[in-house]
Amino acid sequence: MKTITIEGQLRSEFGKKATRQVRSEGQVPCVIYGGAETVSFSAPAVAFKNLVYTPDFQVAEIKLGSKSYRCVLKDKQFDTVTDELSHIDFLELVEDKPVAVTLPIRITGQSEGVKAGGKLVVKIKALKVKALPKNLRENIEVNIDNLELNGNIRVEDVVAENIEILNSPRIPIASVVMTRQLRQEEAAEGKKK
Repeated sequence: MKTITIEGQLRSEFGKKATRQVRSEGQVPCVIYGGAETVSFSAPAVAFKNLVYTPDFQVAEIKLGSKSYRCVLKDKQFDTVTDELSHIDFLELVEDKPVAVTLPIRITGQSEGVKAGGKLVVKIKALKVKALPKNLRENIEVNIDNLELNGNIRVEDVVAENIEILNSPRIPIASVVMTRQLRQEEAAEGKKK
């Protein structure tokens, strides 16, 4: 699993004035919670670029002085006017404590329905899951080899060891729909008979 290292400094002052000062220096105020203690820190906005602006699931290794924290991104806030990153919440990974995260779906295989002329439609790109930190992975693979024309693969069809999927089991992840050309060909064949 990808890990991004972020170096920051602990914050000692809080409140609107102190937070504005931190942001004016090009820093982003952040909080780490979920561990033994809640930690407030700030780091340069550019340090978060590869963590925030990506569809991938990654772990953040946050170094604050002599201490280091292994975390996942929990929430991010942007300025409504400038669209700059204004705050980030991290959840510390504790080995015996399950965490709820969103993992991207990676579709693998070649669908039978697509081979027959259908079109693959991906309905959702990520799943909400709950797992222990040691069982987290970069993505959840969904194989579509057996997906027929007009067929669906639903959340309940996904097999992921040691991971509890929190999405509703009936939600379709991907389906193969009939293309207009295929419908026209079938209609033309029906008229010939």
